[in-house]
Amino acid sequence: MTNLNEKVVLITGASSGIGEAAARELAAAGARLFVGARRGERLAALADELGSNVGWRTLDVTDSADFDAFVDAAEARFGRVDALVNNAGVMPLSPLAALKRDEWKRMVDVNIHGVLNGIAAVLPRFIAQKNGHVVNVASVGAHLVVPTGAVYCGTKYAVWAISEGLRQEHDEIRSTVISPGVTDTELGHDITDPQVAGALEGWRRKSLRPDAIARAIRFALEQPDGVDVNEIVVRPTAADM
Repeated sequence: MTNLNEKVVLITGASSGIGEAAARELAAAGARLFVGARRGERLAALADELGSNVGWRTLDVTDSADFDAFVDAAEARFGRVDALVNNAGVMPLSPLAALKRDEWKRMVDVNIHGVLNGIAAVLPRFIAQKNGHVVNVASVGAHLVVPTGAVYCGTKYAVWAISEGLRQEHDEIRSTVISPGVTDTELGHDITDPQVAGALEGWRRKSLRPDAIARAIRFALEQPDGVDVNEIVVRPTAADM
């Protein structure tokens, strides 16, 4: 394996959870990081803690121009971009019959368009330099559907399909899907159905810590050129799905 010294890695959704854990893990491995999220104060604190090899910018992944500016800022700071970790996501679970159309739209915008905006922002650079790595954080929901999760699982299957399409279209660019099981993060804090929110708390009694997913991301990024880890599924040992 190679190490990540001097590699420039961009991470979205880095103000908490898996994104924050990935920033800590990759910084410890020697990567130079540029992190983004909506909560700038958290990003600033994280960058201050991790040191001069970490830059940050507020980011709305649903805004393509903002994502382009995020990648431009990273390149201006470090001179290049080697990898993007598309981690930002939302999960307001609900039964379809609840007709929460605004929540459906938000999931599609963040979980699908956010990933596509990230790919569009880095792909011309990766093609030009004939090298690059896109890591998309999906979910075990990309492989199974549960009640209240129809739309969420649909968005995560889309992330899997987009990642596979990227892999097939570009021999010189690596594409990895990380599919976590239940993980102890803020994901799902925006669930508005009290019964579903209570069920999520029950599921989280058997949950992973975010650093488990961060290590999987690091493993994929550390592979030498010519080795593409296409997907890693990480579940709690006690998980029943």
